[in-house]
Amino acid sequence: MFTARKGRLVALGAVVVGAAIALSGCASSNPISGGSSTEAKTTLVVGSQDYYSNEIVAEIYAQALENGGFTVDRQFKIGQREVYLPELKSGKIDVFPEYIGSLDQALNKQAAGGSADAVAKDLASVLPTGLRVLDKAEAADQNSWTVTAAFAAKYKLTDIASLKNVTEPILVGGNSELATRPYGPDVLKAKYGITTAGLTAIEDGGGPLTVKALLDNKIQLANIYTASPLIKTDNLVVLKDPDNLFFPDNVAPIVTKKVTTKAADILNAVSAKLSRSDLVSLNSESVTDQKAAPAIAKAWLTKNGLLK
Repeated sequence: MFTARKGRLVALGAVVVGAAIALSGCASSNPISGGSSTEAKTTLVVGSQDYYSNEIVAEIYAQALENGGFTVDRQFKIGQREVYLPELKSGKIDVFPEYIGSLDQALNKQAAGGSADAVAKDLASVLPTGLRVLDKAEAADQNSWTVTAAFAAKYKLTDIASLKNVTEPILVGGNSELATRPYGPDVLKAKYGITTAGLTAIEDGGGPLTVKALLDNKIQLANIYTASPLIKTDNLVVLKDPDNLFFPDNVAPIVTKKVTTKAADILNAVSAKLSRSDLVSLNSESVTDQKAAPAIAKAWLTKNGLLK
């Protein structure tokens, strides 16, 4: 179904749940339980980036929808935005966990940024026809420019602009798409006069491989997401961003017209519960505890009363 993508698709198949509720003919006012027989016959394709944190959120969406009576086809680890966005636009993916600021910048080169509410509003206005953004969560996985504590101390680094203090070559590490991002190396040069020595492509979404390269001094500046538990465990320093180079990146579902009011209510119920600290904890379970996304998602949904 998806031919131009990075990463490996993981299709776990379509699962129908809530049969007992359907047979009883009883309706429920709880948006995360039960569902009509018509809705159960509608297969919703849930996608994710090739990024462990995004896959966890996608799995949470998938399990919540199944619990509500929907059939779900998981299409995970598709790649980065350049790969999966065309699939969303074409309707081949129905539900995708996104980051509102990064998507807004990708779709609107003149986006002004601002508060999370302002960014979400602008995003809603620039989404391609047939797509809409549902409620954003408090949880955010912000892009950042991050260095080791030793590197920060050596050059008295506090914010992004202070990288001008560095007198040695700065190799940047991150996904290859970073080269064209609106906060990438070219923007560092144009906005702050910071010259970098090149981009080392590390295709793990700011994960352990990127952090190891940073700790080993193979790169000196890394694009790491702020919900990464490795920032704390490896004593990294996230450079402050007073100029709002990075837009607020709250997590929100992007959905197609196939997503009914019932399905949207389920996804919005997830967003209402997903906090910033939750996302860091979920990521830690993946990176530190090496738990699989389905187990992490199920435990979180159960804990928050979203799985019956």
